[in-house]
Amino acid sequence: MTLRHLMLAGLLLLLPWGATAASPDPQMNRQMNRQMICDLVAEAAGSGNAETTSVWPGGTANIRLRPAPSNWRFALIELANSNAVPLMQIRALPPCHVTEARRLVRDGGGSPTDIEILGPDLASVTARQAVNPPVPPLDAGDGTALLAHIDTGVNYLLPEIASHLATDGDGQLLGYDFWDDDARPFDTDPRRNVFFPMHHGTTTFSLLAREAGGIPIAIYRFPADDLCRFKALINHMAGLSVRVVSLSMGSSDRDEWACFEEAARQQPHMLFIVSAGNDGRDIDQMPVYPAALPLDNLVTVTSSDDFGRLGRGSNSGGQSVDFMVPAERVEVIDHSGARADTGGTSYAAPRLAALAARYLAATPDADTPAILSFLKRRARPASDVALKFGWIPDPSDNFGF
Repeated sequence: MTLRHLMLAGLLLLLPWGATAASPDPQMNRQMNRQMICDLVAEAAGSGNAETTSVWPGGTANIRLRPAPSNWRFALIELANSNAVPLMQIRALPPCHVTEARRLVRDGGGSPTDIEILGPDLASVTARQAVNPPVPPLDAGDGTALLAHIDTGVNYLLPEIASHLATDGDGQLLGYDFWDDDARPFDTDPRRNVFFPMHHGTTTFSLLAREAGGIPIAIYRFPADDLCRFKALINHMAGLSVRVVSLSMGSSDRDEWACFEEAARQQPHMLFIVSAGNDGRDIDQMPVYPAALPLDNLVTVTSSDDFGRLGRGSNSGGQSVDFMVPAERVEVIDHSGARADTGGTSYAAPRLAALAARYLAATPDADTPAILSFLKRRARPASDVALKFGWIPDPSDNFGF
């Protein structure tokens, strides 16, 4: 939910060389070479500034030298075209030893499709990483989804992920990318660094899928550039008959979540299970959203260890945080397909959402209040933690249904 968990990253899946991709900016290919980069670095070092912006034939170059220009040990060079569109990032050691270079590949509309990793000559491509790949063929489903996952997308190229995706009768994925506005909700968050995007959704999805009891899941990439598009996202889920939603993100600005709050209130049959956040605070006093929104169909969950102790940094709140579940050392599948241990409230939300979805699958006539009543029955008092309802020691079993 917080930046600590949004920064949990794995390597992007490497594509085979035969994969279809657009081309790098042709102007960059013609006018950029290693000697030019060395000249830019030398010019920056001679300027006496830790950060400089220079002109190259294709646009501008930003050069940052660390720790200081007179005795720098690391250089970061970022090239952009004349319209300030990022093209390449290069990392170098003195005097001009390239250690890593990454180049963006864009489609005809200018959207990134791949990241190319280049050799020290800045010409040879050693690997290519997908940014927005097509969804592979999937097994046919019934076109509805009981359970949905909202995050930075998922890596649907991984077989262990793809097998849990909800689909229609033609095998088309159910869900949508409301960030890029396309049908490819691939897990990538380029807001901090477009050359090294972060990944969060695959890890949270993998835990949700493992505990959902085989229930297919619709996936959504959240509308980072315009959170008011949550209205369209929630309406899209309603069209698929979604009943339970796992959402592991938030912020301290309630205004950012006004559209979400309005749209969620209009779907009382849909239960939103959200993470409490990892700011180490009482969100009754210092709210984060959507966790602290006063919605009857929203459940907020925080993280504990296996003994019911509040997770380090996990938020609490006697009025705003409903439940706590163990989520401090859980196994997940990261974006590269590797297994890893992680934890925090971002992983408490999918555990509770999976429990609610399994209960609903076994009790299809249950409405939202009935699901909430079931979760309350599963909870027990938590010592020394401010919670509204209590701690659920093991959300992975089917006790009570």
